[in-house]
Amino acid sequence: MLRTITTTRYVTPLREGGSLPALVEADDDGLYVLKFRGAGQGLKALIAELVAGEIARTLGLPVPEIVFMELDPVLGRSEPDFEIQELLKASAGLNLGLDFLPGALTFDALDAVNLDPMLASSILWFDAFVTNVDRTPRNTNMLWWHRRLMLIDHGASLYFHHVNADYMSRSRIPFTTIKNHVLLPVASMLPEANQNLQSRLDASNLKAIIDLIPESWLEQDATFATPALHRQAYLDYLLDRLEHSSIFVEEALRARDQLL
Repeated sequence: MLRTITTTRYVTPLREGGSLPALVEADDDGLYVLKFRGAGQGLKALIAELVAGEIARTLGLPVPEIVFMELDPVLGRSEPDFEIQELLKASAGLNLGLDFLPGALTFDALDAVNLDPMLASSILWFDAFVTNVDRTPRNTNMLWWHRRLMLIDHGASLYFHHVNADYMSRSRIPFTTIKNHVLLPVASMLPEANQNLQSRLDASNLKAIIDLIPESWLEQDATFATPALHRQAYLDYLLDRLEHSSIFVEEALRARDQLL
C-alpha cells in the first residue's frame, strides 16, 4: 500500500518539468515533488508514474518513495502566477507525489561509462518494458543522491494507454526509440538482464501494482465500461509484453550493434 498524505504548503514550481510539477510540504513534515492531475496528460501521466515507478521498485531498481497526495486548491489563493493558480484549481483531490531528494545531482550522459553494465542493462530493459521514451542523453531523468543512482519521472511511460481502444496490438511493439536511450552504449548484458528481470515479474505482483491505481483515476475514461475493465486492460497489456520480452530485447540488441 502507498501512503496517502495531505499537501500543506506549496513551496515552489519546478519549471524544468513540462507538466509544471512543484515542490510541496505535506502533513508529515516531508518535502515532495507533486505531480498534478490537472497538468499535461492529466491522470494518465499519474498512472504511468505510479505503475512504472512501482514496477521499477519490484525489479530492484532505485526510485524515490511514491505517495498519494491530497490537494486543497485553497493553497494557491496567494500564488501570484495565474497559470499556477489554475493548475492548483484543476488538481483538487488526489494527486501523486515523489519523495524530494535534497542535494541530488543530475546524471550526465558522460557518467554512463562508469555504470555497472548489469545495472545499465536492467534500467534499459525496464524502460523498454514500460515504453519509457524519456531517458535520453538530453534528458536522462536520473539523479545521483548520496552516491546512489535514482530513476525519476516516468509519466511518459505506458504510452499505449493514450489509445486504449487498440491497446493489445501495442503490447508486442519492439520499441524502436530504445536507440535513443542514454545507457544503450553500456548496456552490454541485455540477455542476462532479461532472464533476471523477467523472472521477477508475474501476474501476482503486476496485479498488486495495477490495483494501486485509485478507482477515481480510472472512472473518467469512456473507452471502458467500468474501472475494473480499465484496470484489467493494464494487466493484460503488461503480462503479454512480459511474456514476449524477447521482442524488445532483440530490438535493443540490434540498436546496440548499430552503435558499435
